[in-house]
Amino acid sequence: MKRAPQVMLLLAVLITACVPNPVEKSRSEAFKQYETIVRWSQWDAAVDFLSPEYLAEHPITRLDMDRLRLFRVTQYTIRSARVFDEGRAAEQVVEIRLFNTNQAVERTIMDRQEWRYNPDRERWQLHSGLPDPTQGR
Repeated sequence: MKRAPQVMLLLAVLITACVPNPVEKSRSEAFKQYETIVRWSQWDAAVDFLSPEYLAEHPITRLDMDRLRLFRVTQYTIRSARVFDEGRAAEQVVEIRLFNTNQAVERTIMDRQEWRYNPDRERWQLHSGLPDPTQGR
């Protein structure tokens, strides 16, 4: 009977450890949604993930969007991911294979994504721009 409080405390700690943090859960959901949108080459929808601050400093031109629309994603592979700033920022390096529909050529690019959690909007936002199809091998 003397161990009952200790057992209860241990169970509470274990249960708390199993419950995902809301910011962590939203990060996972945002990354999955973005991956799905990019996999389906829905470039206009991908713009909605960009932070307003990033867009103010790096406006997306019509040429940028027209260039992206020439490509269809054939593969999206996360090569590395890390979380920092107490879980409020993350970086992913993603290998994306793009098929150019005009030239019938596939290329591979590495997309370095910088994500930050916006507590006011309660969502993750991309601070590194859309994939750049002009880079690659």
